[in-house]
Amino acid sequence: MANAKILEQKKAIVAELAEKLQTASGAVFVDYTGTNVAKDTELRRKARAGGVEYAVIKNTLARFAVKSIGLGELDPILNGPTALALSFGDPVAAARLINEYASKKDSTILIKAGVVEGKIIDPAGVTSLAELPSKDRLYGMLAGVLQAPIRGLATVLQANISGLARALNAVVEQKQ
Repeated sequence: MANAKILEQKKAIVAELAEKLQTASGAVFVDYTGTNVAKDTELRRKARAGGVEYAVIKNTLARFAVKSIGLGELDPILNGPTALALSFGDPVAAARLINEYASKKDSTILIKAGVVEGKIIDPAGVTSLAELPSKDRLYGMLAGVLQAPIRGLATVLQANISGLARALNAVVEQKQ
């Protein structure tokens, strides 16, 4: 039978993982089989810089955590080496970081699944999410779309005013 102290530690880890999964805006489960230390260190460094929490997790403890928060459908992917990338601000940050590494030609990282705002997405969904433009870029695109009709109206009004000025100028010249 398991030592009571060890059991309590494991319960604390499960509770912490469950809380992080619930509060995270985005999460990506990864198979990192074959990843060497240098590439893993580089990934962890970029994750910290991008505000993404990246850690290797134990599948057994992760199963308890996902079941406790109603994400039991993730159970089948919790096999083999598993790491978890969590983002708490931008829901796309973890997906973008992992996709950047998974899409490299010599990558050994495989996307298992993702969770965004409490919804489970498959690896293709994680890739699609990662390829979305950033929030700032979307704001810029929206500003351009909103500015286009105003610019068109200004051009039309300016054309009418310059046409009127030419017509008045022609009348003045004709009367002289």
